[in-house]
Formats: sequence, C-alpha cells, structure tokens
Amino acid sequence: MNNGVNLIKSGFALIEQKWGGVYRGGSYLVVGPRKSGRTLLSLQFALESAEENETCVYFTTMRPRDLMIHSASLNIDLQKYMNKNKIIVVRVTPPNDIYDMYNPDDFLIEYMNDIITVVSQYKPSRLVFDELTPYIGFRNMDLLDDVFAHLLETIEEKNITSMFIVGEPATQKTEQIINILKDNVTGVISLHKISEKIHGKYHGGIVCITPNVGHTEGEFESEFWIEPKIGVLVPPSEKKEMIVPEKIDDLNKEVSKLTEENNTDVTFQLNSEEKDIQLSNLYSYNDFQLILNNQIALFQSTGQKFNFIAFKLDQTAHVQGLLSINQLKNAIGLSISKRDKFCVVDNNIMLLLIRSTVEHKKDIFSTIKTHLPSIDPKYLEAISKFIFGTEFELDDSITNAETLLTPVTNNDNKLKYISFNQFIQK
Repeated sequence: MNNGVNLIKSGFALIEQKWGGVYRGGSYLVVGPRKSGRTLLSLQFALESAEENETCVYFTTMRPRDLMIHSASLNIDLQKYMNKNKIIVVRVTPPNDIYDMYNPDDFLIEYMNDIITVVSQYKPSRLVFDELTPYIGFRNMDLLDDVFAHLLETIEEKNITSMFIVGEPATQKTEQIINILKDNVTGVISLHKISEKIHGKYHGGIVCITPNVGHTEGEFESEFWIEPKIGVLVPPSEKKEMIVPEKIDDLNKEVSKLTEENNTDVTFQLNSEEKDIQLSNLYSYNDFQLILNNQIALFQSTGQKFNFIAFKLDQTAHVQGLLSINQLKNAIGLSISKRDKFCVVDNNIMLLLIRSTVEHKKDIFSTIKTHLPSIDPKYLEAISKFIFGTEFELDDSITNAETLLTPVTNNDNKLKYISFNQFIQK
C-alpha cells in the first residue's frame, strides 16, 4: 500500500459517523442476506468514487438493466456515469458448472486472476464485486486463504479501495469460507434483516461495522433502513437541541426594539410540531472534527481546497416565532449534496463543502431559502436579519480542525459575521 494512507468517503453514513470514512487502499467485506441493502451499499460506494471524478470498476452477476433499476432506486443515473467511464460495469457469469468437476479450485483461481487482469487494464480508484459468493466455494480452505490474500495484496499495492459483497453463511462450511475472507480484509460490514418496522420501514435491520486493521474507534452497531431515492440510512449519531435563554423578558424587549427599528410587521409563527428529518450527512462534533482534520491534511499535502462556512442564528428569532436552530439545520441539510458535511453546536451550524465552486455555493444558499418555514418575501426579509454567516480563508495557518472550530464554538468576537442576505451576495 502506498504511503500517506488517508480516509475517504464510503457513501454509508454509519462509517462516516463512526470511522470518518474508509481507508484509501483498504478492503471491506459486506455480509448479509438477499434484499438487505447490500447492492445499494455497493452502489453508494461506487457513486462516491464517481462524484470525486475517480473511476470505479463494478463487477456484477446482475443483468445491466437490473443494475440500472437498482441505481434508479437511489436516484442515480448509472448510464451517465458509465458513459463517462466513471463507473465501469463488468458482468461476470457465475461458475455454476465447475462444482461438478473433480477439482473446481483450479478454475476458481482463474476467476480471481481475472479480477487482477481487469484492474490492471482500467486502473480504477475503487473496485466493487457484487457478489463474490459463487466464486469462493473452494474445497481447499488454505488455498482460498492464499488466493484471496494475494488478490487483496495486488489491488492494495495499486492503492485501490475495494468492497466485496457476500451472502450470509447458511452452513458450517460457508461460515468457514466467510471467516477466511473476514480475516483478510480491513473491515467488515454485517447486515442483519429484521421483520419489525424501523423508522416506519419494513426494509431494515441491524448493521454492525467491525475493523480488522486500523479504525481504532472500534466496532459499532446501529439500526438501518432503506429509504427510496436515498439508499441505506442510519439514525444521526447525535442530536443537538437549541438552548433557549432563561431571560425571555429581556429578549422580548430586544425583539420589540428590533421590530421597531426595522419597521417590520412580523406575523409568522413556527409550526407547533417541528419535523425531525433524518439527515445522513449531519455529524456529531467529534465525528465532524475527525472528518475536518482529514480534509485539512489533504489540503496540506495536495493543495485540494474545500470551503468551511459557519452560520449562527440569533436566538431572538426563536423567541419572536420566526425560526429555530432545528429548522435552520433542516433547511441547510436538505440543500447540500450528500458528500458535504455539517454539524450543529448550540446556535452554530458549521458546514464543510468539499470541492465546492462559487456557483455550487450560490445554488446551496438559494436552495436554503426554499426549505425555510416560509418563502414569503416578507418572512425572508425578516429572518435574514437573524441569520449570520462567515467563511474561513484557507492558508498555512489552518493546521488542524480546532483552528476552524474553536473560534465558532467559543463565539469569538474576531470572527466577521455578516447578515445572510449580504453573505449569499458575496
């Protein structure tokens, strides 16, 4: 494996939340029964590669049309990425007949070698094999261990991040086979279906991520469910609630003063029940700090820029019945792309935009307005006076996440916040 191992996005929220991503050049095994979301996870993994303008080779036993239907369920236009050679689909035929032969192991070795041949031809950044189960029925377990280890070593030397999909073992022998694979990979993602509803969905269960190498944060378990047009989701790792100030009377006076000064007749009220929207790219402070540190390290080593933006909400907006931090959180979370990350601490929302352009930022800010409680021009004008934003310039002084996060969470007076309207017009 090349030097300078770093974390990259997996496309699966639990891994991002708990591990900060997968290792570049690492290998990951997804184990689960049919219709548990295995293929959706592998497509999310491939999509992350395509969105980073990298190439993923996707081995599959499925017919191309069936794979496109699966992709459409994630709102992914697979054909578009195939046309751009960002996702290269390689259909493989299951070796059903060879198991009647005297020694099928020799033929299975050839299938493994074919993977290496295709990888050498296309030189991808990621590899997916969905699914590997028909190709690992070796009679000689030691030989399987050697062949699979050789396959992983070969692709890891090329700094390719790989994901292999296998079925849930049903017999003692298949369990032994799966255990050999588990022992060789960087980490294991185990999916267990359950019949009860999870978050109102029947398609779900329990997922466990287990590291073998690195990922010193350890093993984690969570509920998961399949959301149409989005994919495999897990609950946010941590919820932050806005702290309403104790001195409401003082704030009411301030509200009256602001309303009088701005000559604004505010008649809008918050909904009595705010929606708790599940946002896969919302992270706890600690998880967000880890992801931000990885992004800063990438910036320092390669010069790849990113955008770090902080918003804060004046608490008088909540008292006046205009907006809560939870509603602002939802508006931002619904406006950014899956690969962007954000975090909420008290009345601050910190946003990490990866490889963002000026046009991309403007689109986000425009979209945020559409997800606020009202799009009435009077409402937007009134609420803009209570939302403030600032963007940090990247330079050599940004050495770690704390240099960006601490001034925000400590409400440093040196930060130059401007009103939301001024900010989006920059």
